[in-house]
Amino acid sequence: MSQNRLSRQQKSTLIIAAVIFVLLCACTIILLLVGRDLWESLRPVDPDTSVSPAAELTIAVSPGMAPTFNSLVEQFNAQTNTTPDGSLVLVRTVTMVPEKMVESSLDRPAFQAVAPDSSLWLNQIDRQWEHLQQALTQNQDAEGLIPIGNRRVSEPVRYATSPIVIAAWESVAYELGWHEQNISWQDIQRKATENPDFKWNHPSTGHASGLLATLAEFYAGAGLTRGLTTETATQQSTLDYVRAVEATVRFYGEGEDVILQRLSAEGRSFLDAFVTQEQTVIAWNKTAPAEELVALYPAEGTLWADHPLALLELGGAGEQPLTDNQRRTYQAFADFLTGPGAQQQLLDAGYRPADLTIALDQPGSPFAGTDKVDFHQPQTTLQIPSESVVEVVQNVWWYTKRPTNVYLVVDTSGSMEGDKIELTQMALQSFVEQIRGDRDQVGMIAFSNDAEVLLSLQPLDDAGRASLQSTIQQIYAAGNTALIDGVWEAYTELQLHGDSEAINAIVVMTDGHENNSAFSMRDLQARLQQEQTVRVVIFAIAFGSDADEALMQDLANMGGGQFRRADETEIEDLYKTISTYF
Repeated sequence: MSQNRLSRQQKSTLIIAAVIFVLLCACTIILLLVGRDLWESLRPVDPDTSVSPAAELTIAVSPGMAPTFNSLVEQFNAQTNTTPDGSLVLVRTVTMVPEKMVESSLDRPAFQAVAPDSSLWLNQIDRQWEHLQQALTQNQDAEGLIPIGNRRVSEPVRYATSPIVIAAWESVAYELGWHEQNISWQDIQRKATENPDFKWNHPSTGHASGLLATLAEFYAGAGLTRGLTTETATQQSTLDYVRAVEATVRFYGEGEDVILQRLSAEGRSFLDAFVTQEQTVIAWNKTAPAEELVALYPAEGTLWADHPLALLELGGAGEQPLTDNQRRTYQAFADFLTGPGAQQQLLDAGYRPADLTIALDQPGSPFAGTDKVDFHQPQTTLQIPSESVVEVVQNVWWYTKRPTNVYLVVDTSGSMEGDKIELTQMALQSFVEQIRGDRDQVGMIAFSNDAEVLLSLQPLDDAGRASLQSTIQQIYAAGNTALIDGVWEAYTELQLHGDSEAINAIVVMTDGHENNSAFSMRDLQARLQQEQTVRVVIFAIAFGSDADEALMQDLANMGGGQFRRADETEIEDLYKTISTYF
């Protein structure tokens, strides 16, 4: 009986021990979980992997400024600042050409702030936003769309400046009389008229340097330095002056980032002179080139790229409103950009800092000890006209710019079948949409087993545009690749047309290798060198990884144009970009 009682006691003891063991295990697990969470909360935050979206700010920045701007962003982020609630302050950037920046800012942008190269673009954002809001207010059927105000841009800060100049090789600058006088727009026109081999350009009005240079031409044509109005900008004498200057442009083009790339690739064989920001001259001369550039400050006066930073007031339909922390991040970064450290770095990069207490001729400054740039210039600063006048000038420019005759030479061989031919059709349509001058003409040639003129040069009025778009839709892929014959045919057509007053160009694209032409590259090169009723520029596009890049590069070199690569995701944007050259 005592054994039975003992057995029951032992069982009770075992049960109690088991319960205690389970409780201890549970406590241990809880402590481990709590400890892990505590450790995670104390562990330093990695800026790249653990970011509070509420304090993260994305800024769209123009391509020319992007390298310097991104370097400053890295330094700012390395400070690992936090907001009052402990969120990490972080800035990200996306590089974007100004026109695209304006367009994207109006419709649920993937960024909350912008850093274009000129305040002109901020004005355009606000002007276009105001028009959208007015249309929204008037549209009684727009359900759920509530206007949020006529100001899209707020809290602008200027952090750097750079005047617009005519950059010329030093030898060319001497020929123009650089050391004896200030060079005028008419001097450039006269030089290009007297010497057919003289090549100069300015970017399209989709870039600040191109738009500001165009405004300067209109000011010069009107004989004014301030107060340009719609009336003075559109009077016949002004238009005749601008048209005369623009008639000598070899071709138009892109912004400062592409100019520096082409300088690096082509050196002295690049244009004799081109419009750009002063900073481009400094950046090029820093590379210790065989020949330096000189900044020519137009005698009639010039305008400035004033490099603003500005916040976008988001909160419209489908938009995520700005958080208080994003506003704090913006303010902190704006303070950093305008602080002494960043301002000195902007000077070192060749920009004029917004902080006027910083001496431009201090030891080590890129403005000190050189005559290639002059920090005392420009002597005359032109007044930025009203946004309505800027808009008129942009529109009128299409009627004063040098006209274009361009043949689109398209690969329709069998290797283009499927997605490639469809993407090419979309890209060609985009190209046509971008060409808006009433004096511009576009034609189309397809090559496969041979070359065929699908459409001769057509003025891009309503009928011509419709005809070209219809032709693009009808192309199909089959056969071999008579690439050289396609270029030969386009060159023949342009020579027969014989319009020396226009930019004459060929834009040729292939995804493969030449294998079926009657003419050779040697034949084509000899013809380009010997027969020049009109000068023809060749832009060559290698589409995809199988394209003969070496041959396309040779075509571009022979035609004094450009070679570009593109894959399926880039082809449409590339055709849009090339359209800016015309």
